[in-house]
Amino acid sequence: MEPSARVEAVTKTGSHIVPSQYIQPPDSRPILHHTGHVTTAPIPTIDLSNSNSTKDSIAEACRNWGAFHVVNHGVPIDLLDRMKALGLSFFQDCSLVEKLKYACDATSAASEGYGSRMLLGAEGDVVLDWRDYFDHHTFPLSRRDPSRWPLHPSDYRQVVEEYGNEMKKLAQKLLGIISESLSLPSSSIEEAVGEIYQNITMSYYPPCPQPELTLGLQSHSDMGAITLLIQDDVGGLQLYKDDQWLTVPPISHAILVLIADQTEIITNGIYKSAQHRAVTNANRARLSVATFHDPSKTARIAPASHLIGQHTKPVYKEVVYGQYVSSWYSKGPEGKRNLDALLC
Repeated sequence: MEPSARVEAVTKTGSHIVPSQYIQPPDSRPILHHTGHVTTAPIPTIDLSNSNSTKDSIAEACRNWGAFHVVNHGVPIDLLDRMKALGLSFFQDCSLVEKLKYACDATSAASEGYGSRMLLGAEGDVVLDWRDYFDHHTFPLSRRDPSRWPLHPSDYRQVVEEYGNEMKKLAQKLLGIISESLSLPSSSIEEAVGEIYQNITMSYYPPCPQPELTLGLQSHSDMGAITLLIQDDVGGLQLYKDDQWLTVPPISHAILVLIADQTEIITNGIYKSAQHRAVTNANRARLSVATFHDPSKTARIAPASHLIGQHTKPVYKEVVYGQYVSSWYSKGPEGKRNLDALLC
């Protein structure tokens, strides 16, 4: 199979056998419950309109889960719905030929456009995810080039721009609350991150004939500062906690917040990044939209000085974010091994 092949093209063959390059090693394969019983992740749902308890609730969620849902988040509900509708329209209504006009550079990490392969490396060295995606570069504005995004539906580019603006505002608000929950100035984490680099990734997981052998997205924690995710009602996202994988049930119009690696470093390990993955199913396609908020490649990330003292030593070494990203894409995430490599 060509490196540029998409999962959609695989599914159109009608084969009931998954190609070998998508088959996970036995210890990475999901345990799927065909009886309908799944172990769910009871992650907190936090009402951002309730200012009295928000800070404490977020602190507990960041410490224990690295993830939480937010409601009354201020992002227009119709914008969330429209964003998901655009993703489904692109992946389900456009021909493969049309989609390939927006193909990303398969040799470059996190390049903008339509793709399938996430990790770099020689063909055959990496197990592929059962996922196609479209990645949009939205912040800083100097990176934003709507001409690289689909023309249809006619409001596609406008909606993505509006969505990126709203997600950035929410991310900044959350980083402020997370800072305050550690008795830091509200600007601390955002100042440590520096200028925010935002990518919006629509992920599409076609039905898989052998879901017990594959993953839609392999086990990892996000490399940046904070990720905001919406998903449809199909479900498939799992969090790793207490040595088991737990399924995150979709909540209509809630936004899932995932703490990412650089925030774990800045908080000196007090708050944990969320290790997660996506499983597939044989019957229904699934769509999610993840909005990543990351430092610039030149940013130097280290534990916040306010959290280090005579009796509290740094848990993590300082890292240049661009070097961290290169390691993540070339070596692969394998859970949180890139973060673990920075332990003092």
